[in-house]
Amino acid sequence: MGLEQNNSKEFQYNQRYIWLISLTAALGGFLFGYDWVVIGGAKPFYEPYFNITSTSDQGWGTSSALVGCMVGAILCIILSDKLGRKRLLIFSGFLFSLSALGTALSETFWWFNAYRIVGGVAMGIALNLSPLYIAEISPPEKRGMFVTINQLLVMVGVLLAQLCNWQISLIDTSLPENASFEVIAASWSGQMAWRWMFGAEIIPALLFFLLMFLVPESARWLVKNNQMDNAKKVLEKIGGKYYSEVSIADIKNTLHQGDLGKVHFKDLLKKPLPKLIGIGIFLAFLQQWSGVNVVIYYAADIFQAAGYNLKQMMLNIVVIGGVMVLSVFITIFTVDRFGRKKLLLIGTGAMSILYGLIGYSFSVDQGGLVIVLLVLINVMFYSFTLAPLLWVVLSEIFPTRIRGAAISIGALAHWLGNFTLTYFFPAIKENLGWANNFWLYGLICAFGFVVVYLVLPETKGKTLEQLEQDLN
Repeated sequence: MGLEQNNSKEFQYNQRYIWLISLTAALGGFLFGYDWVVIGGAKPFYEPYFNITSTSDQGWGTSSALVGCMVGAILCIILSDKLGRKRLLIFSGFLFSLSALGTALSETFWWFNAYRIVGGVAMGIALNLSPLYIAEISPPEKRGMFVTINQLLVMVGVLLAQLCNWQISLIDTSLPENASFEVIAASWSGQMAWRWMFGAEIIPALLFFLLMFLVPESARWLVKNNQMDNAKKVLEKIGGKYYSEVSIADIKNTLHQGDLGKVHFKDLLKKPLPKLIGIGIFLAFLQQWSGVNVVIYYAADIFQAAGYNLKQMMLNIVVIGGVMVLSVFITIFTVDRFGRKKLLLIGTGAMSILYGLIGYSFSVDQGGLVIVLLVLINVMFYSFTLAPLLWVVLSEIFPTRIRGAAISIGALAHWLGNFTLTYFFPAIKENLGWANNFWLYGLICAFGFVVVYLVLPETKGKTLEQLEQDLN
């Protein structure tokens, strides 16, 4: 009798233990969130310091970390099914720490980007493996909630970065509200504020690095790699002896004897993997090209175009972070009740309409407050649908024997989408203008709605092993 046939009450889950190891792994998501958006608040200060004026340099400064993210995703494709989830997450904690210190101490734009790329490698590993690890240790009936905890920590990291940026930007009281490029470059803010924004990350980064030594390896990875005794210990601690026996039996049923201890990359070409990988790649690009990362990375530019000064822009960015955190709670309480597909349809449909309204507001010069409100509502829909559910779906649809490599391909697509959007946005905005730019994102979200409706399977409430059987 498999887990999907059992009533969850038969298992005595150690909820405290599951929460502790899930939150520890989710610190990787927290660090990703901080590193992801700290660049947006630091941008008005490091650009004058490094005298960055061209759109290509602006795009590179904002997107260089994403090159590292792609490297991190490639490392996960090659190594996550060979070395396991834990070792790579420990490595990412070390890289986060190195990047925070190195970026804060950079004296040239070259070294600034070099350390941002190092941090990007850590981001690529953490955003890939933190939700995967949590999915593999979570009870099936609560898996959506636990994986979404990682996204909650991502958004908390986003909010903390924005709060740090805002508070640090207020230290220099001598800086005029509408200071010129040259005045900012010569001020304390231009010389030091951005360094503190990046350097503050070293404290949670070191904490994540140390705590990851204390959590167990994924039991599913241990079974896949024929470490049955270790897998039994982990599963017994999670749900008791009976849960351990049933889980290991289920996992073995999805593996061939030759799969134990081996990774067969040729399996990526066998049905139904190409179709599932295609779904994952599409969702990854949709999440990125839905346009919210433009709002996050270039929030200062958007609010400046809407008529706000520097201090008002920094406060508005903090409000965006607060909305993102609160919105994830909607996902936590609905993802295992309504399912992944329904929430994604709600998100893409609402965002396509909102982008139309934002574009219209820019086209008729409607004013700052209207644009801020529409942006906040749009961020809310993104934050409880596309943002967390990409990683929930990716962590569920792939088979155990090749899950690490397959989810890493989706993650690589995520970073390719992120990089292309972020790097080319300044040029796109120059050619299209704000209104047409947001209308473009509205069309992308509408197209995403149609594809999700037609091809995405529902995955709620089933074990990973049952999903593997259903999707074959």
